[in-house]
Amino acid sequence: MGFNCGIVGLPNVGKSTLFNALTATAAAESANYPFCTIEPNVGRVAVPDSRLSELAKIAKSAKVIPTQLEFVDIAGLVRGASRGEGLGNQFLGNIREVDAIAHVLRCFEGGDITHVEGSIDPVRDAETVETELMLADLESLERRFDQARKRGQTGDKEARILADVMAPLVEALKEGRPARTVREQFDSHSHKIAKGLQLLTYKPVMYVCNVEEEASATGNSLSDQVRAKAETEGAGHVVVSAAIEAEISQLETDEEKREFLETIGLEEPGLNRVIRTGYDLLGLLTYFTAGPKEARAWTVRAGAAAPEAAGEIHSDFERGFIAAETISFTDYITLGGEQAAKDAGKMRQEGRNYVVKDGDVMLFRFNV
Repeated sequence: MGFNCGIVGLPNVGKSTLFNALTATAAAESANYPFCTIEPNVGRVAVPDSRLSELAKIAKSAKVIPTQLEFVDIAGLVRGASRGEGLGNQFLGNIREVDAIAHVLRCFEGGDITHVEGSIDPVRDAETVETELMLADLESLERRFDQARKRGQTGDKEARILADVMAPLVEALKEGRPARTVREQFDSHSHKIAKGLQLLTYKPVMYVCNVEEEASATGNSLSDQVRAKAETEGAGHVVVSAAIEAEISQLETDEEKREFLETIGLEEPGLNRVIRTGYDLLGLLTYFTAGPKEARAWTVRAGAAAPEAAGEIHSDFERGFIAAETISFTDYITLGGEQAAKDAGKMRQEGRNYVVKDGDVMLFRFNV
């Protein structure tokens, strides 16, 4: 099951520079695992996770395979997209297809790149894009809402439930609030229905603040404004310098990257934070398999039960699921591997109702 994050933003904010840095990093890693760039505007990147190399060391794994997240570079948006301006309809269609949105905002003054709005104001830019998405959502929802309400009044129970979920969404959009601000009112069933409506502003969002090189470690006053906006909305927020990320992605060895990062006062590339924030935004967690052949990270959605996790490896594992032999990451590392954890009574036999925890090291028993 693939999860993806669409990169959006106004023209000339550094969106493609960032995407190209992501895919260049992916291309450099492609020796380790197959298919990075699927289409020109889609790139798969490894999710950085230091736990994987620790596991591989103990399990003496010949190969290390990280889990991946997909990023989609979506054509730049212009004001009026909801009315079909620019690549409006295509743009909105592309956003409908993604699970979460990474919104790149220009947070640096100067430079010879002119801004489409004529001045630098990232909060205004975020609102410009959000407004277009809200207008598109309202248009797609109002008609459906009226129909559901009418059918509900004639005694159609499903239509009534649908109308009850749509009502607060329509209200929020009319008040100029994105659909996701209603999320906490919903129980899991209502959330599932709301997600199925494919609203653009119901998707989780992170703001990626593209700052000048000097501010890559600390951010600046513009990125601080975006952080404040993100915090009030419960959105994700990352500070990067797309120009620096582009430079890092061109460096050949890990050693060169480390030296370069040290000189600018960064512990890791900003892209690592972008990828991890995207992963968290999507409500994902990682479990591991480890053995002499390979140590591998796998992605499941938070709340997934053991058979669903097994199905990530192969559908047969899910179909014929018997049990999951599970060791927590901490026990695996501190005790020194599978056998030692087993001897210490730290390997658990979990059944089909077990909810997978982040960092679980798992071995599935199945019978097909």
